[in-house]
Parts: sequence; structure tokens; C-alpha cells
Amino acid sequence: MASSAALTRLSEWPRLKLANLPTPIRPLARLAEALGSPALDLLVKLDSETGFGLGGNKVRKLEFELAPDRLEGITCLITAGGPQSNHCRVTAAAAARLGLRCALIVNGPEPEAPTGNALLHRLFGAVIVTVPERQDRSTQLQSTAVDIELEGGHPLVIPIGASTGLGSLGYAAASIELFKQLTNQKPPPERTVVFVASSSCGTLAGLLLGISLLKLNHVLLVGVSADMSAAEIEERSKQIACEGADLLGWDGPLLTDSIKAIDDQVGDGYGLSTTASDEALRMFALHEGLVLDPTYTAKAAAGLISWVRTGMVSDLDRVVFLHTGGHPGLFT
Repeated sequence: MASSAALTRLSEWPRLKLANLPTPIRPLARLAEALGSPALDLLVKLDSETGFGLGGNKVRKLEFELAPDRLEGITCLITAGGPQSNHCRVTAAAAARLGLRCALIVNGPEPEAPTGNALLHRLFGAVIVTVPERQDRSTQLQSTAVDIELEGGHPLVIPIGASTGLGSLGYAAASIELFKQLTNQKPPPERTVVFVASSSCGTLAGLLLGISLLKLNHVLLVGVSADMSAAEIEERSKQIACEGADLLGWDGPLLTDSIKAIDDQVGDGYGLSTTASDEALRMFALHEGLVLDPTYTAKAAAGLISWVRTGMVSDLDRVVFLHTGGHPGLFT
């Protein structure tokens, strides 16, 4: 199938309309100046403003995972994540809008006084099933689905992060949206560098699929890891992108040389802030009025700042920070 046919199929793919699209894009001139690069073409794509359930990148992916044909006969949505999972938040909000039950498999003890996303999970009416460790979630996910079926219900299991081939189509579409917006702004630079937080890899995979369908050889996608090694991020992202391409019936080449994962901002581990991520969080707030979260976007922003300061990007580049949301994580 030609890429044009795959793009048409993507645009016509059934989805549940949740997000406010297109999300805005705007320059970060004051931040560029604060970083000592006033001539740098630095912008932000605000997927923090997708809107539904307090927004973020998970909304785009769930639009595809929760397409109307997949919801026929479904009585309960089940997914899993961490205690402050953004994906769990948006899944629970979607269940509330659809009038469905929601069960969330969450690792860690039940909090005495839930805050941030943990509070929102409960506010949206989700039933919380706790497990001791992250590696226990997948088994409990399937076990809970079986229990619901035995009770006469019909669950839809959504994998962690909605990071599947199907979910990645949300960010293939977002990639097309982004580069349409950029085309309307300025003549194309020598290179466009997009920074995005990466963990379950569905967002990065969708961006890769999108630029591949558009045949954009001048783009570099930088996935800044929140937990996994760079090699794991790249491998998983390419795998999910291939799954998305298969769904579209597209067998063209993925631009795998256009993806680079970095893991130098992970620090002591997932959800643990670093000196660099704390600085990034403050700089985005102070110079641009933008709120980041400590787990994902602050570390992605720290990666961007490091590249600017070390000359990994230059005034010949256009640099885009894809803000994937996660604001509730700041209030924990």
C-alpha cells in the first residue's frame, strides 16, 4: 500500500472523539534566550492541552483504543499503571463519560490520603486493585478480567500506557498535525528535532510511523527515557511502529535512523527527580509559564536543555518540545 493510501486510512480510522485538536504550538523565545541561544527556533507543541480528563498524550491513544466498534457490549475498562499513572487517570475519565465500570491495577500500597492522579483515579469512580510490584501488574490485569467475566461482565483490557500498535495511531496522526502546523509557520530548516518523554514508547512509536508515512527525512525524534535504557526505548518504539504500520496495511520503510533515545536523564530511577529535571521544571515555569511534571516532561525538558547547552542542536535547527502533560504529578 502506498503511503498516501495509508494516510487516508489513518484519517478515516474509527475513534472515540475525546481530545481538543489540533493542540496549539507556540514559540519558546524567552526560554531560548535564557539558555543563551536567542536565535534558536525553539517551540512547544502543547499536547498537555488535549483537554479531556486533564489532558496529556494518553488522550490521543485512547481515542483509538476506545473506538466505538471495540466498545460494543463492553461493561468495564481495565488497565494498569503506577500510583500516579496518567494513563489510568484518562482511562478512568473515559469510563465515567461512557457510563462503564473501570478497574485499575496499581502497584504499591493503598495511600492513606490520595493526591494527584491517585485522587483523580478515585474521583472518576475507578475500582483500585493494588499489587506489590510493577512486574505483578500484567498478571493481575488478566486475573481481574477473568473475575469480571465470571460475574457476567464484559471487560476491555487496555495494555499499560495504551502503548500498542493501535494506540500508536494516535501519535501517527499527531505527527501529521504537527508538521502541518510547522509548514504554516516558517520555511523548513535543515533539521527538525523533536524532544518527547518516553517510557511505554507508544507516543514515540506513533511519531516515527507518522514521519515515515510523510517521508520526512530531515526529522530527528529524541525520546528521553523516564526509566528504561536507550536501547530498550528504541527497540520497543520500532516494534510498536511496525505494529501500527501493519494495521494500516502499509509495508513501506520506517525511518528508523530518525529516532534516537537517550537515558542520561533517568537519574536514580522512575519518578525520582534530578537536579537537571528540577532546573528544567523551574525554567519552563519561570520563563514561559509552562507547568511540567517531575516524572516525564521535566526529564524530557532536561534532555532538551542539555542538548542546547552542549551544541547538539544549533541555530540551523528547529527544535520542538512535545509537552505530553502529566500536571497532576506535580501535586503529590
